Amino acid sequence: MKNPESEHTPEKIDSDFLDRVRDEFIDHLDEELELFAMDPYEDSSEDGKSENEVRAFRRLYLKELHRLQIELVKLQDWVVTEGKKIVVVFEGRDSAGKGRVISRITQRLNPRVCRVAALPVPNDREKTQWYFQRYAQHLPAAGEIVLFDRSWYNRSGVERVMEFCTGDALEEFFRTVNSFEDMLVGSGIQLIKYWISLSDKEQIYRFHARIHDPLKRWKLSPMDLESRIRWEQYTKAKEEMFAKTHSQKSPWWVVPADNKKRARLNCIHHLLSIVPYEAIEREDIKLPPRDRQEGYRRHEVPNEVIVPQIY
Repeated sequence: MKNPESEHTPEKIDSDFLDRVRDEFIDHLDEELELFAMDPYEDSSEDGKSENEVRAFRRLYLKELHRLQIELVKLQDWVVTEGKKIVVVFEGRDSAGKGRVISRITQRLNPRVCRVAALPVPNDREKTQWYFQRYAQHLPAAGEIVLFDRSWYNRSGVERVMEFCTGDALEEFFRTVNSFEDMLVGSGIQLIKYWISLSDKEQIYRFHARIHDPLKRWKLSPMDLESRIRWEQYTKAKEEMFAKTHSQKSPWWVVPADNKKRARLNCIHHLLSIVPYEAIEREDIKLPPRDRQEGYRRHEVPNEVIVPQIY
């Protein structure tokens, strides 16, 4: 069996080497195509379109997603270089597609710079803390971006509708949340809040898709089913949340998301448009030659520990 760690160091940049670099680049793009091939429900909101129209939009989607992700890398570089702090809040109904939007933002970024905060149900100790305390510990330092997959707005949404908090606790939240966000902005954090908006009809479809897709069934929790029953209560909660927490300093932005792909592109495009980033000029990177020592020999890896080459 060929040793996977056998040495190969090109002494010059020849055509074969460039082909390997190109293949690596294409492999990254294939990750997107793999997701589409595995998700037969991805284009549900393109009903009524011809097959050619759907394919054409898929090509446009991949092209635009790649272009926007290049810009996200530039934004990341600017955040690190300038020591900026960005918080992006994602809220919305169950199955609205928050997670996929977030994953497309983070997909090509450094997880040490851009990280996701998706907090679980608070434990007994956290329930006794200042409400914002467990969220505050996830806020960014200089040179960091934090994306909240649901946030402190749990209180005005799921906790309120499911009656997990008291009326007094909800009133206290609305009394203090704007001050909390003012403090974040005052500390130098750029706060961006997105509501991923889903229609009643589309949520029905997506829940049924989860029921019948073995790869997605785990996503459908008893809480999701209960949220379906309380659709109108969630609507009223959302409307009051907007009325009481939309401000000039920290406005809400609504992303129509019945079409998943369009929602991702539109949200990323908007995010890039409201962050005043600039491309950071860098010197060309040159790979240094490897230090070679006389007498060095790499030990062969025993065949029995190499993973079988089935594919």
